Amino acid sequence: MLFSGVPTVLDLQDVIERFTFDNTCTFLFGFDPNCLPYKCNELQDIAYEKALSVLEDMVLSRHYIPKCIWKLQKWLQIGQEKKGKAAKENLHKFLDKCITDYKCDEDRRIFKRNEDVDESRYCLLKELMKERLGKAEMIEKYIRDTAVNLFGAGNGTISSGLCWFFWLVSINPIVEAKIIQEIKDNCLYQEENLITNLSVKELDKLVYLHGAICEALRLYPPLAFQHKCAIKSDILPSGEHVGPNTKLIYSLYAMGRMQQIWGEDCLEFKPERWIAARGGIIHVPSYKFIAFNAGPRSCIGKDLSFVQMKMVAASLLWKFRIQVVEGHPVTLRTSIVLRMKHGLKVEVSKRCI
Repeated sequence: MLFSGVPTVLDLQDVIERFTFDNTCTFLFGFDPNCLPYKCNELQDIAYEKALSVLEDMVLSRHYIPKCIWKLQKWLQIGQEKKGKAAKENLHKFLDKCITDYKCDEDRRIFKRNEDVDESRYCLLKELMKERLGKAEMIEKYIRDTAVNLFGAGNGTISSGLCWFFWLVSINPIVEAKIIQEIKDNCLYQEENLITNLSVKELDKLVYLHGAICEALRLYPPLAFQHKCAIKSDILPSGEHVGPNTKLIYSLYAMGRMQQIWGEDCLEFKPERWIAARGGIIHVPSYKFIAFNAGPRSCIGKDLSFVQMKMVAASLLWKFRIQVVEGHPVTLRTSIVLRMKHGLKVEVSKRCI
């Protein structure tokens, strides 16, 4: 492992996706499914953990395959539709078990209410069950559907953003050095190089790290394109007329690389573009930096996403040196969430501060 003195080679994309899946489960159900075990030399595929990416592929295929074709595939249960159905069943089976186990734990807790019980355990499932109290026939489907939405929103997108961030930092050593120095100047740490204080207050001091994450999201937005449909006739700001039921697809990936929006250095990974002369973060309108959408559909989890990404980035970069394996191809994978086609093979070694 990492403590042997020999760099460990692993697929960082797979590791981060497992981590975010475990993290989402902890938030939702109050338990860790351990998709990312402590010893991760040989990670086994887990059907329910991979199910979301398979479902995303199925949904994407419905955008470029004629409706009559994918409807036929669904009826015949072939192709991407067959894979999607199996993935949905695996994910729903896992979520149903989580809900059932949680309800059993709650029943035991209530039965033993006079004994010492840990009341500090919190998870979203507890609040969802309170909300649907008295609606037993709806509660499990409601919770399961809510869980699927939260997995889709907070699992693949966070892991995608972090993967592209670590890749960009690894090929830009000057940026990496500045991030490490900023962490050293602003965070508490022990002799063992373990950061001991990563509160939101401390993370807010990491301005350069915030700028680097924004740059990664600008160049490689987790959701590379968006699909909108007009419910009635409208006029766009450009003056173009849009008829009812017109489908519009725009590319966030392309917008993040346009000179007229970001300037001549639009293709450069440049965290400094986000930092004001006095050292604070420059406010960029959401209609320009659109990784979290804009207007009434802005992502409500934006602030939480930044906290999680900065916490993971600071912890890993402070303790480990991450280098892409020589010759490993880093290319885009055609998917709803912007993933790397061949994963991210890296060599990880302990950093000497």
